[in-house]
Amino acid sequence: MAASKITKDVFGTLPDGRGVDRIVLRGEGGFEARIITHGAVLQALIAPDAKGSRDDVVLGHDTFAGYLAERKFLGATVGRYANRIAKGRFSLDGGTVQLAVNNGPNALHGGLDGFDRKLWEIAEIDDGAAPAVTLTYTSPHGEENYPGKLDVRLTYRITGPTELSLSMEARTDRPTIVNLTNHSFFNLEGATSGTPILDHRLTVAAAHFLGIDPTAIPLPEPPRNVAGTPFDFREPRPVGERIRQSDEQLRNGRGYDHTYCLARDGKLALAARLEAPRSGRIMELFTDQPGLQVYSGNYLDGTISGKGGKLIRQSDAMCLEPHIWPDAPNRPDFPSPRLDPGQVYRHHTIYRFAVRTP
Repeated sequence: MAASKITKDVFGTLPDGRGVDRIVLRGEGGFEARIITHGAVLQALIAPDAKGSRDDVVLGHDTFAGYLAERKFLGATVGRYANRIAKGRFSLDGGTVQLAVNNGPNALHGGLDGFDRKLWEIAEIDDGAAPAVTLTYTSPHGEENYPGKLDVRLTYRITGPTELSLSMEARTDRPTIVNLTNHSFFNLEGATSGTPILDHRLTVAAAHFLGIDPTAIPLPEPPRNVAGTPFDFREPRPVGERIRQSDEQLRNGRGYDHTYCLARDGKLALAARLEAPRSGRIMELFTDQPGLQVYSGNYLDGTISGKGGKLIRQSDAMCLEPHIWPDAPNRPDFPSPRLDPGQVYRHHTIYRFAVRTP
């Protein structure tokens, strides 16, 4: 009998006594994805390097106590609305919705108690050729003041030897907005390597990005052309090559913390490629979402420790977050985050790993 490609154990316990499970999905050559039910978090992602060594390439914590103590979105599923909404306010069908303001003057990543802080249910485990776990969460009408009951279904699946797929769906019983993403922090040299990601080579398949104000809200203007700016990653460039240039947008984001505008039309396509120079690991990200947030870990300040007890500091990892554009509920010129009864919100992202060959 073939060995199981999935295992499940208890990762921790919430203060109210509910258990937090960890599910391990296995691919080939030691490739593994470890998911915990609290926050539907990608707790670890083990990938081989060019020499065959295996390392965890996402930031996080070795025990559940770390996730419970600090809300840093490490590997978390973020919702109902990923990224920012200006002043935490938007209009819907003639009414005004006021959300909690939790990031300066704005709402961020679902509010004070978003999906990253919820215990998700295991709906299904598939121990077949493409091992998978499906998690669900029902957000009641009025949670964090968002309208409508929202039923969310999320599946992590190993879809290739070293490929992890993330699919999300959501349905509502009344008009609402929804924008989900995974908030993993990647370091392809290894989560505990101590090597900053500034020499990772990044490619982004986008000719435009959103300029932001000092509170990271998109400016009232069309998307900007990347040509001639530090934001041009249409060809591979080291993340840190231009990050300290005297540029107003880099000042506003304290580095890269900007949405790139992807030409998608709901179709899965390559959005970004990240390569680590020492390990030779390569990650390609495919998505059907209209935007990709590129975040260079600017606000990681050494106040928390991660795996191996190491302090997490600026540029220790970077996020590549596919989602609808920030503040879209207030911008009719942006892709719409509206979801009505009878419709299905869908999000599909693939993380495909490879190694540089000599």
